[in-house]
Amino acid sequence: MTLDEKPGFRRRIVITPHPGEVTAALEDDIHCMAMTLIHDGEAVTGVSAQMDRWPWSTCPGAREVAEQSFIGAPLTRSGRIGDKRQNCTHLYDLAEWALVHALDAGPTQYDVQVDDPVAGRAQTRIMRNGDLVMEWTLEGNDIVAPEGLAGLTLFTLRDWIASLDGPMREAARILQWASLVAHGRQMEWVMGAKPTHMSGQCYSFQPDRAAIAKRIGERRDFSSGGRAPLSHLDGEGFAC
Repeated sequence: MTLDEKPGFRRRIVITPHPGEVTAALEDDIHCMAMTLIHDGEAVTGVSAQMDRWPWSTCPGAREVAEQSFIGAPLTRSGRIGDKRQNCTHLYDLAEWALVHALDAGPTQYDVQVDDPVAGRAQTRIMRNGDLVMEWTLEGNDIVAPEGLAGLTLFTLRDWIASLDGPMREAARILQWASLVAHGRQMEWVMGAKPTHMSGQCYSFQPDRAAIAKRIGERRDFSSGGRAPLSHLDGEGFAC
């Protein structure tokens, strides 16, 4: 299955394992970044964070925090590593996915599409390696389909996600957060604007940095044609 041509948000995640290292990369309308973990088969021995595109002037400082957070992390981990709120949430998630897939035999690719709302409703879906994994119908943050999830919201999925097996849990988390980020398409993008929401939720929104952060960066619409997300990724980094 491939993404259709309806206007909307796109996010691609590619996780590429090699002997002794693994790179997880993400690109969407607002972000483009990657985490590479070097490992000895049991734990992380080196970390490199890359940012190709980011939304706030303070975001690049999060690379050092991410690199420090995951040094020594076991590949078969349990429990939270460090403090996610002190990290860039996207770099942090990439590092977690890299840990899970570090010893895989081949790459994993996720593609998310969140259609722009029509009559207040939006379809959101996720593919893994080209196969549809799950699809929801949303009214704002409320899930109205499928029937088993109707009545829940994007903010009240924790227990349901926890009940899933590992691969489905991973896909559901990715779809949940991409569906929330997709709301950014409906927001005015004002260069130089100050953050006014999500206080304390990530590296750039910690109070000391939120006070100096400014909106920067390019917002891209991958649903309007042109290159696909992460088409400039060579498996380890971003080509110029």
